[in-house]
Amino acid sequence: MNKAYYAIGLMSGSSLDGLDIAYCRLNWENNQLSEWKLLLSETIHYSELWVRRLKALPQQNALTFAQTDIYFSYYLGELVNSFIKKNQIGPIDFVASHGHTVFHDPSRRYSIQIGNGNALAATLGKTVICDFRMQDVALNGEGAPLAPLADLYLFPGYDYYMNIGGIANISANVSGKWLGFDLAPANQVFNFLAEKADLKFDKDGEIARGGNVNAELLDTLQKLDFFGKAYPKSMSNEWIRTEVLPLFTESGLSLEDQMRTAVELNVAASFDAIKLVRDNENYQPETSGLLLSGGGCHNLFLVEKLKEKLSELNIEVQIPKKEIIDFKEAMLVALLGLLRLNEVPNSIPEVTGAKKATVNGGVYLG
Repeated sequence: MNKAYYAIGLMSGSSLDGLDIAYCRLNWENNQLSEWKLLLSETIHYSELWVRRLKALPQQNALTFAQTDIYFSYYLGELVNSFIKKNQIGPIDFVASHGHTVFHDPSRRYSIQIGNGNALAATLGKTVICDFRMQDVALNGEGAPLAPLADLYLFPGYDYYMNIGGIANISANVSGKWLGFDLAPANQVFNFLAEKADLKFDKDGEIARGGNVNAELLDTLQKLDFFGKAYPKSMSNEWIRTEVLPLFTESGLSLEDQMRTAVELNVAASFDAIKLVRDNENYQPETSGLLLSGGGCHNLFLVEKLKEKLSELNIEVQIPKKEIIDFKEAMLVALLGLLRLNEVPNSIPEVTGAKKATVNGGVYLG
């Protein structure tokens, strides 16, 4: 069926910046996406109460978890209804919601996002699609990263794609074969460290710019099990909280040196990942293009160091428009919903490691 879908995509990232909302038009023709446009977008920052709740949730009991799942759903509904009313948005065929990841451990067959589809559909009075990871996980996949779907459908033409959110991940288009995996803890660490200076984030990376890389801390971080694993692989928020952040807090280093070392971890992980993909896939282009997106693009020092390091591999880093930097993931979620409604696989098994491509997502009628 050929149709222009009007959809809202919702993304709640691990860096707890807030709810990213993207209102999109997605043209579906001959069982494929033919054209798309981001019509409106906004990030609505969470209240301090909700930031505290979401941070504490992994340590809460089952009753608190269940209550928070429902309360968060109604809260999301209120934010989206406010967005719709303020912008006088017209047609909406569906709302696709990623939810907020609380637990992610595909080795134990689970990836849990709060944001109940029934409650959200009831609040919005719209068809809601959510739960985009578990079908893939059930078939031995990582359920992550999801970003390669956006790279494949929305932003063709690059060899590599890197998204720097709470967790940095990479996609690679190796002669038509798509690969992707998580790289390193990014904005979760940067923002955690910035809070020590009573800041929400390190503006332009200026704190990091004033520090020095600590070789001992960097070596300790790079020896963590995750960095030695083969791809496909994904990283959990809980692992960052319990295994990574304590290494910074217990280092005894200045804030500037901690931040600078965190930047270097991301830069080194990006370089090593691309080199590994090239070696493993016997893929050695003379030059390559890389599309960089995610909130980490606003960290000018990080971007500067990435460009400098990746130039050693003859990779040219491209920065898209601000709306793409900030809302690529919310647009991705709308795309996932579109594919689900049309029963087209919205996972890439070469990326996730699943047994086969799957159609992920539950549909809840408003």
